[in-house]
Order: sequence, then structure tokens, then C-alpha cells
Amino acid sequence: MAQVLEFKLPDLGEGLTEAEIVRWLVEVGDVVAVDQPVVEVETAKAMVEVPCPYGGVVTARFGAEGSELPVGAPLLTVAVGETADGRPAGDGSGAGTDGAKDGASGREPAAEGSGNVLVGYGTSEAPARRRRVRPTAPVVNGRPRAPEPVRETRADTPQAAPSTPAGRAASADGPVPVISPLVRRLARQNGLDLRKLTGSGPDGLILRADVEHALRAAGTQDRPDTTKAGAAPATAAPASVTRVPLKGIRGAVADKLSRSRNEIPDATCWVDADATELMRTRAAMNAAGGPKISVLALLARICTAALARFPELNSSVDTEAREIVRYADVHLGFAAQTERGLVVPVVRDAHARDAESLTAEFARLTEAAREGTLTPAQLTGGTFTLNNYGVFGVDGSTPIINHPEAAMLGVGRIVAKPWVHEGELAVRQVVQLSLTFDHRVCDGGTAGGFLRYVADCVEQPAVLLRTL
Repeated sequence: MAQVLEFKLPDLGEGLTEAEIVRWLVEVGDVVAVDQPVVEVETAKAMVEVPCPYGGVVTARFGAEGSELPVGAPLLTVAVGETADGRPAGDGSGAGTDGAKDGASGREPAAEGSGNVLVGYGTSEAPARRRRVRPTAPVVNGRPRAPEPVRETRADTPQAAPSTPAGRAASADGPVPVISPLVRRLARQNGLDLRKLTGSGPDGLILRADVEHALRAAGTQDRPDTTKAGAAPATAAPASVTRVPLKGIRGAVADKLSRSRNEIPDATCWVDADATELMRTRAAMNAAGGPKISVLALLARICTAALARFPELNSSVDTEAREIVRYADVHLGFAAQTERGLVVPVVRDAHARDAESLTAEFARLTEAAREGTLTPAQLTGGTFTLNNYGVFGVDGSTPIINHPEAAMLGVGRIVAKPWVHEGELAVRQVVQLSLTFDHRVCDGGTAGGFLRYVADCVEQPAVLLRTL
């Protein structure tokens, strides 16, 4: 008899708790191979094709396209060891189901899976036993029929056998038929008792729309009645209101920035620098032939040289252990604005790259960011971030540290300004540099020394020759 195994949404990256189903790549009844992509999901960081670690027949899918699932929720079920016509796999001789058993012992073979969900994520080996056993799906017209999805109920209520009929609210003592943990969380955050709602979904299932409708109705009831004598006039509501859900990239950015400001005692220092010589150096390098060198690559090369002198800023704080963790390698994040929002790709081992290599890697990761094809591995693991907000035409900013890192260097636009050069007033290419740092990892002297060294390299690129 075939085993029916449940494949759950895996952890797709650091800090991610949910993903949106963009497109199913398989249908119920399809035969899938081990590690075959079965669904395309969009996380807060990237678009990812999720491969299934089991091979067999798809018996059920969970979640419609456009819906969000939390990590650990069921994605699909697979009848392992069965073909599309319902026979045991490998049963070409017409033998019964016994042919699928292990010869001498008569035991059913263990379900095989690659154990890999994504490179660097998921299980490290195939499961020793199935996590959940479902009855074998009945065969209709040679294809297994999809079983009914298992609906979740509140963990703090007793389990009732029959589901609530459609159109009826659950009893006060019975389970609440809610399909999504996100719906329960929305109700809990707004103090809404789900037992008092009537679900509009199948079998009385409470959907997100039901919760939002109840919240709107509660808001209307709470408004003062201006028709009663002596009632205070109500403040007129805005003519039109647009609500934008904090989800996807925007939600992840909001959570991470809020966590940074809540946990990190940050401080910012800044300085103006004369970038005229830096721009001349870049022009000379590009005139010499070969691939063009970007300004961002030169700034990154300056950052890695500065971090070698001030390693305190290439670190993070382990709050539980009350330790500062310093990193020997520099994995340099850089802010990239895309149509989907702000992302921070990471250049691995930036300290070991020259300006040409950095230019190529920045270009490759930026293109992947714009196409939405960055992997979770390319968006995590940074130790220091470079933020070139000058591309937006602004001079300065106070960057928010990219948690859990300890510092971020911000670079404004390089623009012609009056500047005293060699004792005389001249028009020079000036840039403002700002450093936001975690005051737990160092004091102002270290941060100021780092920023001053960066400014010196911008003003006199030959300073870098000391570290080459």
C-alpha cells in the first residue's frame, strides 16, 4: 500500500515566517519526481521554486494561488510508491501490492526523498518515518481522488467530530472552524471572538474576509449616533482611504527596521569629503581599457580597507550570550531599490575582491534583484552594509542599521560645490558620508576613526596603496 506523505512549506530563509503562492506547477493526480519543483512562491525576499522531496502521485494541494501560507503549513500530499493509474510503482509484471514490499521481510520500503528542499535549507536527510499517515486516496477513473484538506481548529478548544455546517456559527463551547493561522492572528490582535462569527467558507469555515467584515461592523457600531439629541457631532471620515497591507518585502522591511530601532542603540556621525580625486582616479582606470569600474565598487573597496583597520564595526551582538561577535570575513550588503521594494543583496568575501570583481558582482546581483530572482542565500548573512542613497539625488541621511549587523555607511550624491582646496576657494566634487553604528560594539572614537579613514581615501585614493 502506498504511503501518503505530507510536504510542508519549508523555512526558505532567515527570519521568514510565511510565503505567498504565486503559481502551482503541478495538478492533483500528476506524477512528481524527487526534487521536482511543485510550486512557485514569493517570500519577503525572493521568488522561489520549491522542490518536493518525495516522488509519487500528488493527492492534494493546499492553498490557492495568491494566498499566504505560514512556514510549516501543508503544501501538498504525495502518494509515494504509486503511479498515476493507482498501481504500485514498478508493478509492470501485474503483481499485486505485495510486489512493492521488501522481499524477505515483507515490510513496506521506507519512503524515499532527497531530504533537500532548497540549497542550504530544509531537511538534511530523508525522514526515517512519515510524519502523518492519511488513508490511501480512492481511485476514480484511474486517478487518485484528492482527499479533503485537513482544516485547522483552535488548539485551546475541544475537538468536535463533525464540522460546523455552512452558514452556522460555531457554538460557544465547540471548535472554531478557521482555515488559516493568519486569520486567527488577525482576530486575536483586534480582540475579536471568533466563536461569535458565522463563516462564509465551505462548512462554515471562517475566512479573512469574515474577520475584516466583523471588524468594520464593530467600528461602525462604536461611532457616536448623531441622530440622538445632545449627541456630539462625529468627525467626518476621509472621503477615500487606501489601506496597503504590510506584507511581502514591505512587511519584512518594516519588521526588520522596527527590530533594529528597538534593539540597537545606534548613533550617527557624518562628514563632507572632496571626491574630486576619486572621480579622476575612476576616469583614469576606465580610460586604461578593460571593464568599466563603478563608483560603488571603489567605495566598497574603501569600506573593506577601513574594516580591516576597524574590525569592531564588522560584527554583531549576541544578546542572549551578551557577547560581541566579530567576523574575519566581510560579506558586504548593498541597498538596491527594485519595483518590489528595497532589498539588500550580499557580496560574499568582498574583502578578497578587487574593484573589477566588485563591479561585476554588484551588476549581477542588482540585475537579479530587479528580476526578482535573488535566492534567500544571496539576501542573508551580511556583516556590513553600504547604502548609496545618492542615486536618489539626496545629500545626506541617517541610515537605520541592517539588523543584526553593527554598522552601515551611507553615501550621498557627488555634486559640484564651493570648497576650499589648497587654501583657495574652488569648485570641487563633494560628497557627504554618514555612518550609523551600534554603540554597544564601539565608542565614538572608533566610529569617527573609521569614517575619517573612509573620507581620507575618498579625498586621496592613494591612501589605499598602504593596504594593497
